[in-house]
Amino acid sequence: MTEAIPAAPPGLLDTEAIRKDFPLLDRTVHGGKRLVYLDNAASSQKPRQVLDAMNAYYERHHANVHRGVHVLAEEATALYEGARDKVAAFVNAPSRDEVVFTKNASESLNLVANMLGWADEPYRVDSGTEIVITEMEHHSNIVPWQFLAQRTGAKLKWFGLTDDGRLDLSDLDQVITERTKVVSFVLVSNVLGTVNPYEAIIRRAQQVGALVVIDASQAAPHMPLDVQALQADFVAFTGHKMCGPTGIGVLWGRQELLEDLPPFLGGGEMIETVTMSASTYAPAPHKFEAGTPPIAQAVGLGAAVDYLSGIGMDRIAAHEHAITQYALGRLSEVPDLRIIGPVSGEDRGATISFTLADIHPHDVGQVLDEQGIAVRVGHHCARPVCLRYGIPATTRASFYLYSTPAEVDALVAGLEYVRGFFR
Repeated sequence: MTEAIPAAPPGLLDTEAIRKDFPLLDRTVHGGKRLVYLDNAASSQKPRQVLDAMNAYYERHHANVHRGVHVLAEEATALYEGARDKVAAFVNAPSRDEVVFTKNASESLNLVANMLGWADEPYRVDSGTEIVITEMEHHSNIVPWQFLAQRTGAKLKWFGLTDDGRLDLSDLDQVITERTKVVSFVLVSNVLGTVNPYEAIIRRAQQVGALVVIDASQAAPHMPLDVQALQADFVAFTGHKMCGPTGIGVLWGRQELLEDLPPFLGGGEMIETVTMSASTYAPAPHKFEAGTPPIAQAVGLGAAVDYLSGIGMDRIAAHEHAITQYALGRLSEVPDLRIIGPVSGEDRGATISFTLADIHPHDVGQVLDEQGIAVRVGHHCARPVCLRYGIPATTRASFYLYSTPAEVDALVAGLEYVRGFFR
């Protein structure tokens, strides 16, 4: 007798209506199999509203921004700067001038690391100072700090992980010390799904006068993000994970820091005056946006912010919480499946990584793909996490506002097929 599939959880969004906004979700693959897209932590799909906004920009308004006096330049500038206004409101920034556009979160984090390496006191990172990160970080929040430590002689330290996929803060006061200059950590893990206890970390950093940098790439798409409530100094995230296009990222920074710290890139637009012997810089945020910016991408990001805000980030978070709880329950039914990270859905994001028996994750992912199920496999640009748990890689399923219980059921059925295939 076939076991009954658990009932779908309450509190879900109207995914049938939402999915109509996402053309790609109607695709079939591999001979007519309906696509089940569970790779949202890598990149989300884009609604028609975003695609239409970018097409309209290119078809009717395209020109370079800021310096032109003709109508197209003025329209393009209004669209570009309007996107900045939308992002500022989305994260509750005190000022639109605190929103810097970059090409992705990696560039945002590199921008901060380089600023602090070139800064004057009291912000300068040099020998005798310490940089603190965590073992949970994406490589984009490890490598820039390694570069900075190598270049300046600063000491790089980190918080380890517990067996259940959380930060080990038992030595909080010993890791963050009076020598700590900057603390940089991820708000939500892209591998483990862990939502980190930012309050305790930030409180300790503030006690010693350290700057706080938060990687919110896996938070901004999925939950309300209030930079004032976070009380961090810098927050980085990227557009393509939150229904926006690739090629656009955001760095939010406190106004006084952006005014005091030096720029990362030099060139057009970021200057005030230039002579052959010296230059002065434009006010923030333009000081950090050298050259022609990602105009169409910013327009797309603004449309994505409109789309997400129209649904409501609280409602999106509740939907994903319900889907994740349902997925954790269903995956627990699969024999020989080990979840890497918290097994409770109460304080985790909508990303679940796992191993399946002794089947290599790449084989799991390939067989699932043949069933039309798109997941991510590998170390997910967070190899230290895999090393910590003694595994070569994981299979990762990640959900979003358009994910459904039926897709979770398809994943579970696909994993049963994988087990049979390799039996």
